[in-house]
Amino acid sequence: MSSNNPVQVIAVTGGKGGVGKTNVSVNLSLALADLGRRVVLLDADLGLANVDVLLGISSKKNLSDVLDGHCSLMDIMVPGPGGIRIVPASSGTQQMVSLGPLQHAGLIHAFSEISQQLDILVIDTAAGIGETVVSFVKAAQEVVIVVTDEPTSITDAYALMKLLHTENGIYRFQILASMTRSQQEGRNLFAKLTKVTERFLEDVALEYLGAIPHDEYLRKAVQRQRAVYEAYPRSKAAQAFKLLAQKVDAFPIPSSPRGHLEFFVESLVEAGVGR
Repeated sequence: MSSNNPVQVIAVTGGKGGVGKTNVSVNLSLALADLGRRVVLLDADLGLANVDVLLGISSKKNLSDVLDGHCSLMDIMVPGPGGIRIVPASSGTQQMVSLGPLQHAGLIHAFSEISQQLDILVIDTAAGIGETVVSFVKAAQEVVIVVTDEPTSITDAYALMKLLHTENGIYRFQILASMTRSQQEGRNLFAKLTKVTERFLEDVALEYLGAIPHDEYLRKAVQRQRAVYEAYPRSKAAQAFKLLAQKVDAFPIPSSPRGHLEFFVESLVEAGVGR
């Protein structure tokens, strides 16, 4: 895959389910598009896809059709709000849950056909620390860990970072506090994670991306199957996503002339070859 357009690849993950990860992925994508970036959102929850449900979008084809060779990636992409494009995953399909590393690589390799047509690829991973999650996250350029101020969320986020660090060599994580009651609560949550990682994972560096507040408008947007950034642009949550996008947009651009999307593919291929 040869590309003169460097592509930023950002994985949004968190370990525990229910922390608002998909909402972050969707609204961050819209806010980045608002900054003029060409954004593709990949629903990488290959067993329980929910980006399309969250946005009320229906698609006749999905990633399983690409794997089966029935169509190309361009054929399954659907337009989303704000000009983003969405790659839908399948839901409740065992084939997608049990993909091997080489199949993961083949799936991502399909992105070669759109590498000239996007600036940022946002990956909404599944919950947990399974092989599929690790495969997508370790190949991304930036890893955003979404965490709430709950013991289970903090524990799962730490477990995910430990796995990614000790077994996959990832040492830098972007921490995003979710569902916070105040800005101070977000900073306190980051301090808790930092304290644990500094004690047990000496080489890991955490960077604080900020906080997404607990917002009733976010719940209302979900009920309407809309992104809060679009449905309620003046809400506290929407403003937080706007600020988040500005920070993410300032991430370093891939220095390789091939762009990071190619490295993304190669990393997954190597993971498959090594098994």
